Amino acid sequence: MTSNIIRKSVRASLLAATCLVAVPAHAQDASVDERLDRLEALVGALIERLDQQDTMNTEQQAEIAATTEMVMAQTTAMRDEQEQLAAQVGNVAEAQEQDGFSVGNTRFTLGGYVKLDALTLRTSGGQLPDGAITRDFLIPSTIPIGGEASGWDTDFSARQTRVYLDTSTDLGNGTPLRSHVEIDFMVTPGGDERISNSYEPRLRQAYLVYGDWLFGQTWSTFQNVGALPESMDFIGTTPGTVFDRQPMIRYTSGNFQIAAEQPETTITTPTGGRVLPGDDTMPDIVARYNQGGDWGSVSLAGIVRALHVDEDDFGLTDDTALGYGLSLSGRINVGERDDLRFMATAGDGLGRYIGLNIVNDTAIDAAGDLDPIFTYSGFAAFRHWWSDDLRSTIAASYFRADNPVLLTSDQVTDESWNAFVNLVWSPATRFDVGLEYMYAERMLEDGRSGNLQKVQLSTRYAF
Repeated sequence: MTSNIIRKSVRASLLAATCLVAVPAHAQDASVDERLDRLEALVGALIERLDQQDTMNTEQQAEIAATTEMVMAQTTAMRDEQEQLAAQVGNVAEAQEQDGFSVGNTRFTLGGYVKLDALTLRTSGGQLPDGAITRDFLIPSTIPIGGEASGWDTDFSARQTRVYLDTSTDLGNGTPLRSHVEIDFMVTPGGDERISNSYEPRLRQAYLVYGDWLFGQTWSTFQNVGALPESMDFIGTTPGTVFDRQPMIRYTSGNFQIAAEQPETTITTPTGGRVLPGDDTMPDIVARYNQGGDWGSVSLAGIVRALHVDEDDFGLTDDTALGYGLSLSGRINVGERDDLRFMATAGDGLGRYIGLNIVNDTAIDAAGDLDPIFTYSGFAAFRHWWSDDLRSTIAASYFRADNPVLLTSDQVTDESWNAFVNLVWSPATRFDVGLEYMYAERMLEDGRSGNLQKVQLSTRYAF
């Protein structure tokens, strides 16, 4: 009876050891295979001896039973190890599946977020048109001035929803070729609010990176995206923010970056209008230095521009003027989780880079010569974490232009500022619900002003 039990136990052990081989080959290593070989040989020898059990004495059978118990213990331990290893392999595979998929030697990753904005706003100096993008987010230069105050106008929008596709291709030389393509539905025509709201997609970013080089359209090197505060509004501290995306060629070496970026001169006419001559011949040149650590990060960027106009635009002479500027920005950690974010920018001929082109780069005098417009701007924002899933940001920004009024009229923006405070709750990973109040104001050179107030509720899920 005892020998039959031993034989069954040994055969069960052998079966268990054999089953371990069914674990995928990528979940095993050489040491596991060697241990299996030894166990199988040992079990085989035991079975042979059990077949001769009739000639064995009690001591020999006890020895075999002890050996069998050892085999079963080792087999159980190996099974546990293999199960843990298989689980790790499964987790890695699951993570890889979440991170993307591969086709040939190219890895594809899809991401983005879905965002709903529900907002109500009022303006003191006139009505913003129904369905206009100026009601979806703050554009300082469009705050109405001089008209009748509006009521509280309510809009819902999912236009900020964003999708991107990243690729990474192994070229076999140790340097991958990466690309990024990103779209959303802001600032585009399409369906109205009456029936479909079917807004057209637009290209936000499209670039490739090879080694230290970037080619394509992305955030200007003059802009530090990492310094932007958390806001329910599309930008938030718009009047004091460098904000520009455009095609470029950028080289990065350690903390230093230099780029040749798309030129575009914007000119204020003698009546306060805007002209885009399209006569630019030299790219905007931007250099930037980044420094970071446990304390946070800071960036210093400089830009040089060749502002240009031809005689076919104003019927006067050709002229080129120098534009230039500096921007200091960063994020400073305060305590364990809070942070202070800031930006300060000043220069001549920076108009289209600041606050969504609040003023233009330059004016033009009676002789056809360009007169760059000096501007200075900045913002500060403090974010505080109330708990692991609740946080707030309070922020303010300011912009001022030194317009040559004799060349631009007194109907152009002299200064603009805004402030906001919000509360953001994250009930789940990558899911945010935020409530924000914003006040913004714009003043003209003639002294008149208008303001905008907005209350916004936003939900955002990043995937």
